[in-house]
Amino acid sequence: MWDQSAKCLSVRDDVELWHKRLGHMNVRHLTDLVNKEIVRGVPKLKGTEKLVWSLQSRKANQGPAQEGARCTIQDCFGSSTHGFYGTNASGEHWRKRYVFVLVDDYSRYTWVRFIRDKSDTMASFKIWALQVINEKGSIKRIRSDHGGEFQNEAMKNFCNEQGIAHQFSAHLEHHR
Repeated sequence: MWDQSAKCLSVRDDVELWHKRLGHMNVRHLTDLVNKEIVRGVPKLKGTEKLVWSLQSRKANQGPAQEGARCTIQDCFGSSTHGFYGTNASGEHWRKRYVFVLVDDYSRYTWVRFIRDKSDTMASFKIWALQVINEKGSIKRIRSDHGGEFQNEAMKNFCNEQGIAHQFSAHLEHHR
């Protein structure tokens, strides 16, 4: 049943919007970003208020996960998706205009990196990838859009050196 202390907040749409903008970031991590004033514009949630996500009620109706879907640590990093979002950051990140979001497709674990320009993508990605490879063993593949920050020789060479398959999402077709 519903928690009696749950409240209906008028800012729910704003919080959900930021949740989506930041790659479906965990509510706890989103709250940390807000409380540390790293990102401006996200409505503050007090510790006593609990937000009930409509997504949670939809997940409750889904069936159980497939049996036998086990993985090793290497398999957990089999696939990673990443993308960009504009930001209005404050504090130490106030000069950084972009949020570089990396999501592990298996665990849905999300890394958030603040960068100044899209040209800093490769350096940020290299640091992240080498850190994950050092900690977990390997990255099998990454998936990104066709943006110039992802589809270039430096990214191609790095992925080839590390044995990472780089997949691209389908091009969007604009219907008239």
